[in-house]
Amino acid sequence: MKYLISFPSGAMTFPAEELPAVSDAAHAVVADAKAAGVWVFGGGIDESVPPVLVDADGTVTEGTYPQTRQIEGGYAVLEVPDAAEAHRWAARIAAACRCAQEVRAFQHDPES
Repeated sequence: MKYLISFPSGAMTFPAEELPAVSDAAHAVVADAKAAGVWVFGGGIDESVPPVLVDADGTVTEGTYPQTRQIEGGYAVLEVPDAAEAHRWAARIAAACRCAQEVRAFQHDPES
């Protein structure tokens, strides 16, 4: 199953001088996830680029849905056998990023 592991950027409250150590720790967890073959995708939202909505006719409108106005921070998608394994990886990411991680399961797609 695929799991989304994420955190809002506001959750990272460590002092700015610790950013290089946090970055190194986070990159080490990503390298381990890649080596383990569970890494699907990950990255941080570029908060300097405003979100847009794209309609079915291609119309682009600045802004977003009210419910998702606060989407920012870091995200990782891992493919692991079960929730317990997703939780283990989330704990490693939490330790590296120094903040709790939210874990959500993607619905199973029988076509993939």
